[in-house]
This record gives sequence, C-alpha cells and structure tokens, in this order.
Amino acid sequence: MKLKDKVVVITGASSGIGKALAYEFAKRGANLVLGARQFVTLCEITQDIEGRYNNRSVAVQCDVAIEEDCKTLIKQSILTFGRVDVLINNAGISMRALFKDADLKVLKSLMDVNFWGTINCTKHALPEVTKTGGSIVAVSSIAGYKGLPGRTGYSASKFAINGFMDALRVENLNTGVHIMVACPGFTASNIRNTALNKDGISQQESTLNENKMMTSEEVAKQIADGVEQRKRTLILTFQGKLTVFLSKFLPSFVDKQVYKLFSKERDALIK
Repeated sequence: MKLKDKVVVITGASSGIGKALAYEFAKRGANLVLGARQFVTLCEITQDIEGRYNNRSVAVQCDVAIEEDCKTLIKQSILTFGRVDVLINNAGISMRALFKDADLKVLKSLMDVNFWGTINCTKHALPEVTKTGGSIVAVSSIAGYKGLPGRTGYSASKFAINGFMDALRVENLNTGVHIMVACPGFTASNIRNTALNKDGISQQESTLNENKMMTSEEVAKQIADGVEQRKRTLILTFQGKLTVFLSKFLPSFVDKQVYKLFSKERDALIK
C-alpha cells in the first residue's frame, strides 16, 4: 500500500507517538483524521501539517473510551473524505502502582481507554476499511508480551489488545483487510508523565531515563513502513525482540531481569 492520498484515522494524535504518526503519514502524502481529547492542540497540529504538506487534515475531539465519540470520529472521516483506508488505534494511558496498593478504578480506566478504545474505534471503522481493503493497526507494547511490575493494568490491556487483534486477523483472512500490531519497547513520549498513580492521579514525571529510549518519530516511521508493507507484527527495539524471544524459552530468567530493571527506576516500587 502506498500512502499517498489514503485516508488515515489516528487516535491519541495530540502528543507522543500519535502526533509523530500524524506527521509521518502526512509526509507520505496521506490525508488525516486526527482524534484526541485535547481539541485545541489537535487543531494546532492539523493547521501545522496542512501548512507543511499538500494534504488535508481534520481534528475531531474524541475520548476513545466513549463509543459514541469513536462513531463520530469515523463518521467525520466519511463526511470529509468519503472513505477510511487506515485506522491506527494509538490512544492509550499507563499507570505506576503496585496492584496491592492501586484503586481498582485505575485498572478500569486503563482497560476503558487502551482496550475498549481499540474495540470501539475498530467496530465502527471495520466496515469502511473492508470496502477499501485497508489496514487496522493497534499500537500495543512489549508489555503485551511480558507483564511489567507496577503496570498490571497496562500489561493486562495490552495483552487483551494483542489477543483481540490476533482473532480479528483470522476473521479477516479472506476480506482483504490488513491487521497489524505494533509493539514498541520503551519510547520517549509523555505516557509515563501522564501515568496514573495508585489513586488515579497523573504522576507528572517519568521515573525512567527517557534519553536512552527510541524516539516517537522512529516508532512512527517503522509503523508507517509496516502499513505500506502490510506487515503482521512489529516488535520494536532489540531489547523488545530479546524480551519476547526469551520469554518463550526462559520465562523465569526474564522475570528476574525485569524485576532487576524496575527495581532501579527512580522511587522504585519494588526493591
């Protein structure tokens, strides 16, 4: 699939990987429908993109945890462009709290946004993407292959996304719809700054070294390449590939390494 003149819907497009995806797809000639809760920021992004590239971009205020918002997002794409070629389910939030300390509303919030947000948007986009033989993408995580301490709700939501997308792929083997799961490792973005603490309040500051992480722009480029090449799964970063591989054969060893890694983060939850 060449992306020039394709219509690409991206959720969580106001910052981080979602924002980087908007610029990357625009650079490749796609028209964009961008969804996020931060409408003013989205409008600024669409205006900047239209000023840089010869395409059209539309901003839609959208909370993916609300099905009606997701329905409106897809409707706006049809009203503006008459089609949907690619849906990228990127919107997501994280957490940082041990399960024993966390209010259950924190885990529910993560499932509502990460998992149900993917379900809601995919449900309404699938009929349109089927018409174009396009792509449905979920931005998951290495946490969808390996549970991370202090991120039980996040890992659970990403495992759920992986399972949903895998089943959806099988259902669409003969429809022409391309299903791809992208699993970044640690990526420099604001997701850790907005991660919910045990009480459901954003922690405001990352506890990991962001300087050593893959950039959002690098992730966006690989996802766009994956859509063009109609890949099945993207496991990003060497650390991510190694984690997934070793988890299959040496799960106890990986448990210890993950524990060791997270015991060294600032204000570590595990010692």
